[in-house]
Amino acid sequence: MSRDYSYLIETLSSWNFNITETQIKQLDLFYELLVEKNKVMNLTGITEFNEVVVKHFIDSLSICTVMPDNVKTICDLGTGAGFPGIPMAIAYPNINFVLIDSLNKRIKFLQEVVDALSLKNVQLIHARAEEAGRNKSFREQFDLVVSRAVANISTLSEYCVPLVNIGGHFISFKSGDIEEELNTGVSAIEKLGGKLNDPVFFSIPKTDINRSFIIIDKEKKTPKAYPRKAGTPSKEPLK
Repeated sequence: MSRDYSYLIETLSSWNFNITETQIKQLDLFYELLVEKNKVMNLTGITEFNEVVVKHFIDSLSICTVMPDNVKTICDLGTGAGFPGIPMAIAYPNINFVLIDSLNKRIKFLQEVVDALSLKNVQLIHARAEEAGRNKSFREQFDLVVSRAVANISTLSEYCVPLVNIGGHFISFKSGDIEEELNTGVSAIEKLGGKLNDPVFFSIPKTDINRSFIIIDKEKKTPKAYPRKAGTPSKEPLK
């Protein structure tokens, strides 16, 4: 393996998370598959190796800094090209993952990745977020739901909180100023059965990239009315 992963290893180590040589090889193969498929399919605008390491791999694995205890099941909703789900599944082989995306072409690509990397802990589902949230197989079935999808927290919460079991958590990856977004999202989160925690702010070492995690605890069952029909959560966010 000719590519240098020392920065990734050092960064994770600074967060008290160690990654094995086998896991590095899996990330490297994922990188190769991602870049190759991206030539014929629009998966990501980031393909240069160092950028992928920082903006996809390290960013995805930064969740190790806030990872709840005793998590056995994780859902990555709106996984896209597999972030954060695939790096997380590599890093946490003893946790079962379900990666959901609305575009079947992406799911088919991720199946190729899962097969090539021999990931036994990943299930891939083609579905809209609203469909998944109403499906008995997924509704309130996960200890942790994560999402790097770009949407306001009210919309994301309506997609994700219904999937979280009571006592579980929803963690949203965010960048930029989130204060106003949180202020307007508190009521929506409570309607969905969640409780908003103080956000966790951090930066990726040796970069000017500032990130945050919005962490929501699931305290009670989500009312049956949510999520609303397809398209409504994004067009008319809960208030």
